[in-house]
Amino acid sequence: WGTNRQVTYSKRRNGIFKKAQELSVLCDAKVSLLMFSNTGKFHEYISPGITTKKIYDQYQKALGIDLWRTHYERMQENLRKLKEINNRLRRDIRQRMGEDLHHLDIHELRGLEQKMTEPLAIIRERKYHVLKTSTDTYKKKVRNLEERHGNLLLDFEAKCEDPRYGLVDNEEDYDSAVAVANGVSNIYAFRLQPSHPNLHHGGSFGSSHDLRLA
Repeated sequence: WGTNRQVTYSKRRNGIFKKAQELSVLCDAKVSLLMFSNTGKFHEYISPGITTKKIYDQYQKALGIDLWRTHYERMQENLRKLKEINNRLRRDIRQRMGEDLHHLDIHELRGLEQKMTEPLAIIRERKYHVLKTSTDTYKKKVRNLEERHGNLLLDFEAKCEDPRYGLVDNEEDYDSAVAVANGVSNIYAFRLQPSHPNLHHGGSFGSSHDLRLA
């Protein structure tokens, strides 16, 4: 039903516009035609060589009325309200910055304090949320690094237990192991360096040493 009404409106509108054009051409009349559909769509026909404003001006002159005064007064009233809103907002901003407070009584000051307390609580809540999110992210990164470190230690201990790897304590044994390892591709030699922080007392190493891979 709605589609049929739109089709009918379109046909009738075109017919009326055609008649208005005929009046303009055949009778040398000045015609201004405004139409709005039920959906609010605007259509207009205006005679060639004239504007809608000129049509309105001639209409006002012929009838002796002012079509624009009411519209102008409404615009002036709207402008006045906007200025009041703008001044009120500016005053509110100044008061929230601690300015223009001398004329406020105790009730107004309490109300202003309440207005500032509630946004401050929201800001703090948001700040704590951002801090917690950042902290959780860094904790996750630390756990991932600790897990990787643990896996590296397990891999190192497994290689130490592999018979293809050997540990030597002094330079001569290390040089001999290097010579042997150079001849066999799957044999590795390690030299223990004293006082290295990564190895601790006890276990099969005897004391704190550094490992050097040959």
